[in-house]
Amino acid sequence: MSDGKGTSEKTGRGPQLVRLPAPSSAPARTLSPGQWVVGTLVAVGVLVGSIASWQMIRGNGGVVYKTAAVTRGEVSRSVTATGTVNPVLTIMVGTYVSGVIQQLYCDYNTEVKKGQVCAKIDPRPYQTVVDQDEANLSVARAQLAKDEANLDYAKVNYERNLWLLEHNFVSKDARDNAKSAYAQTQAQARLDEAMIEQRHAELDAARVNLSYTDIVSPVDGTVVSRNVTMGQTVAASFQTPTLFLIATDLTKMQVDTNVSEADIGSIKQGDRATFSVDAFPKRTFQGVVSQVRQSPQSVQNVVTFDVVVDVDNHDLALKPGMTAATRIVTERRSDVLRVPNASVRYRLGGVPNSPTAQAAPEVHPSDLWVLREGNPVRVSAVFGLEDETFTEVAEANVKEGDQVVVGEEQRSNRSALPVPRF
Repeated sequence: MSDGKGTSEKTGRGPQLVRLPAPSSAPARTLSPGQWVVGTLVAVGVLVGSIASWQMIRGNGGVVYKTAAVTRGEVSRSVTATGTVNPVLTIMVGTYVSGVIQQLYCDYNTEVKKGQVCAKIDPRPYQTVVDQDEANLSVARAQLAKDEANLDYAKVNYERNLWLLEHNFVSKDARDNAKSAYAQTQAQARLDEAMIEQRHAELDAARVNLSYTDIVSPVDGTVVSRNVTMGQTVAASFQTPTLFLIATDLTKMQVDTNVSEADIGSIKQGDRATFSVDAFPKRTFQGVVSQVRQSPQSVQNVVTFDVVVDVDNHDLALKPGMTAATRIVTERRSDVLRVPNASVRYRLGGVPNSPTAQAAPEVHPSDLWVLREGNPVRVSAVFGLEDETFTEVAEANVKEGDQVVVGEEQRSNRSALPVPRF
């Protein structure tokens, strides 16, 4: 039974229902204006704290710095150019006489010695001229012998007339005739001697032309080009035809490079050079500038100068005519502190709308930004030589191993968010 106080007796049969009092029907309580202000401020504070926590989760205000180490090494400035590999000395062997190629004794890549016969032109026409000149020389000598006999007679006759005139046996006219005949025979003898010398010269010229029918190598070397075949007729009337090209020594080559007029002023004799060829893409050849030629070459209003680079080719890897991509070192510094070129060009606040972009101070062009304790610090520097990759640090409060800032980027928002799971 109920006792009228909202409780029930325990019957020992388990829990019994409890009857709760009815809710009150009193009206709801209204907040005052002051309580509204306090509540609003609390809500704003919670929102600001949430945003700050979110920025801390993103880290470093959303900016990530890219750095590179200060290293010690070499900085070199260079000029690039394209050239052609050629032998140091190439001899063009031609012919002085015309005729038919009768024999060929040399071919491509033939090793030749000085004086070795490489080709033979038909010598019969020139041998005929030699024979004729020898005959003319013999005629001249015979004529001299005849005139010398006449000279002896004229001399004896003149002397006889002189004796007879002294004894008044002949007239003076007879003596004068004998004297004239003697003088004429003397002149004829001298004329014959001159004729013999002329015939000698003609014979020597014919023999020289005959010797030119043998095409010989003027130097020791290697035949790199042959421009004739057996049976071909060569004509040397107006221009000497080139029959062979002989390289004196293929173990020593040179690269003839075309350097633009904008870069020629920095190149001098003795500069080191490197180059590569398509035949050996993984190999770098070394050379030295031996000559900077003064003769300009103009092609389509572009002026270039020939710079000769001497190369050692002891293994005969380089072939004449190869195209060489050449790099000539005009200035070099070894064992110096260096930084990447990107660090020299970097300015704090490189990312648009980043916090550092708004707070970046006025900087000098010769400043470096060094990352210390996670923050970029400006360091004044004096730079030296610059190449394609590094810049020399002549004076700066940095040491090898310091991290210089080369760039910055905005960290992505999604990278800090946890992946939701459903």
